[in-house]
Amino acid sequence: MADISPGQVVGVDVGGTFTDLVELDPASGRVRLAKVPSTLDNQAFGVLNALTAAGCDLAALDLIVHGTTTTTNAVLERKLSRTGLITTVGFRDVLELGRRTRPQPYGMTGEFRPLIPRDLRLELPERMDATGAVVTPLDEAAVLAAGKQLIEAGCESVVVHFLHAYANPAHELRAAELLRSIWPNDHITLGHALLSESREFERGVTAAANAAVQPLLARYIRRLTEQLTAGGYHGDVLVMNGNGGMVSASRVAQEAAKTVMSGPASGVMAAAYTGRKAGQPNLITYDMGGTSTDVALIRNAEPAVSNEIEIEYAMPIHVPMVDVRTVGAGGGSIARVNPAGLLEVGPESAGASPGPSCYGRGGRQPTISDANLLLGRLDPSKFAGGEGVSIDDVRAIFDTELGAPLGLDATQAAAAVIRIANTRMAGAIRMVSVSLGADPRDFALFAFGGAGPLHACALARELGIPRVMVPPRPGITNAIGCVVADLRHDFVRTLNTPLDTLDPAALHAVFAEQRAEGDRLIAAERIGIREVRHVYSVDMQFIGQTHLLRVPLDRPDVDRETLQQLFEAAYFRRFRVQLDNIRANLVNANTSVIGTRAELDLSTLIDPAGRRTTLADAETDRRPVFFDDWTDTPVYWRDHLPAAFTLDGPAVIQQMDTTILIEPGNRAQGDADGNILIEIGAAP
Repeated sequence: MADISPGQVVGVDVGGTFTDLVELDPASGRVRLAKVPSTLDNQAFGVLNALTAAGCDLAALDLIVHGTTTTTNAVLERKLSRTGLITTVGFRDVLELGRRTRPQPYGMTGEFRPLIPRDLRLELPERMDATGAVVTPLDEAAVLAAGKQLIEAGCESVVVHFLHAYANPAHELRAAELLRSIWPNDHITLGHALLSESREFERGVTAAANAAVQPLLARYIRRLTEQLTAGGYHGDVLVMNGNGGMVSASRVAQEAAKTVMSGPASGVMAAAYTGRKAGQPNLITYDMGGTSTDVALIRNAEPAVSNEIEIEYAMPIHVPMVDVRTVGAGGGSIARVNPAGLLEVGPESAGASPGPSCYGRGGRQPTISDANLLLGRLDPSKFAGGEGVSIDDVRAIFDTELGAPLGLDATQAAAAVIRIANTRMAGAIRMVSVSLGADPRDFALFAFGGAGPLHACALARELGIPRVMVPPRPGITNAIGCVVADLRHDFVRTLNTPLDTLDPAALHAVFAEQRAEGDRLIAAERIGIREVRHVYSVDMQFIGQTHLLRVPLDRPDVDRETLQQLFEAAYFRRFRVQLDNIRANLVNANTSVIGTRAELDLSTLIDPAGRRTTLADAETDRRPVFFDDWTDTPVYWRDHLPAAFTLDGPAVIQQMDTTILIEPGNRAQGDADGNILIEIGAAP
């Protein structure tokens, strides 16, 4: 096993607007930070710009960990490689038929475009049944003919997706062997290899997404690593996956679909790491950026991971991902009065250009950020490149666009915008807590993102969450997640067997096989780790149901009786219902193999040399802030706060990457790692 002592490590996360970077040198305690505009045409330029802005010496770095939106953006924007599909006769339209759902809950509006157009989806004779027995032998000549047809059509990658290949992959494996003899590159995706589950629609879409983004990710990673090497970097590049783990850049493109949603996942991993060190293992993460808000649940310092994620309508990418829920409410979300005379906020956003009115770039639509500015929560001198903006101009926009139609003044309209935005975000938090059987009162709210700490106290109060935790650098938390994440590989195998007929030895053999493959992949990485952990679970359901329930296992060698008890307990916790007379079905066996890396000290993210000895010395201003009424409120610079401070709200704490609002009646304290813990309703 490699040396686990951490050297100089860089985490860099590419977002839709900014590329964030943090460099940690454990030996000296030095921290370097950078936030530069993302270069979406070629994200590698943004990464290199961030390294330059932070003053990083590439030759001295030991490790670079990278979170990328390349695959996520490509799928959502349909900017994909030309991809073909080879499938069983009669099943070329599975990608479009889906699950009989609709783009909109009501009415017949909306549209759906499959990742692979119909003319590039080819059928050929072959068939397995659900037990894996051959019904129709594979037509090998047809495989070669289909491959040549797709090459002539300009396809850069291909999916082989045969019915019931999860039960017997022999036909897919043979088809891949034949295709490799004629295909011009190695972009060949087998449905069973990426996702060995029974549902052909979900398995097909996941494979199609992987194939369609594989060439894009491969080219991007190749450009990035070549440019880093040219700059003097000699270490490995690890890429964040959506499951919160990392994989070497040398093999990440093989399973490109696993990098979808890696950005939100890295923030959740940072929260889990920070919360565990601070003695707060149960967290609801709340990441509010400029366009949207992401929330997730963490129990016992372990984020919830699901292989049932649908990133948009009819787009299930069923590889394990951190279970993050998103709503269209961010700092740039636009507020408007709809034709019915009701106030709406989002999901449309003003974006980065022209952005909210307070940016001073010509934006003329009211947004959440503008509302916070009008209510005194944001400092106008920090906008428009430091030149400030005219609050009168922003107030006039609120008066005209919202106040007049609603019969409110600008302040009341701004307060209404904040209230509606908070309601939407509270709904997202309920989706990951109450709707899953978890009580928000048992968790702390981990607030990050550029706008999250502004709204966190109000959300916690509404949901009964007793405590808010704000990390040292909320605006670059995703980059920090890249630094602290572990190596991780997840495996899923479909068994789809009634529990009373399950052979426990067969289940144990699947777990052993998954564990061995994970251990092999971890050992192949060139990154030092402290230990390897193995996490086992099964997906179960009552026979006749369609949804699955994840059942964690303490050990892999379980018997049928234990599985039945664990499933019934998990079902009761989730639904508060007992169904003793219905047979249980074990659908999937899951194993996560996690290589734990050496811990890093994050307390230096706030420079100790900048701290003042008293709160009074850290106070930079006082200004009126609107809560239920206008209140004279002290303003502090976070880097100057004493290490172990205590202050009672109201207060505003400003820093480089965010603003923290502490409401009246709340009490804030600093801890040894530089976090701020806010007790809701604790102040006298």
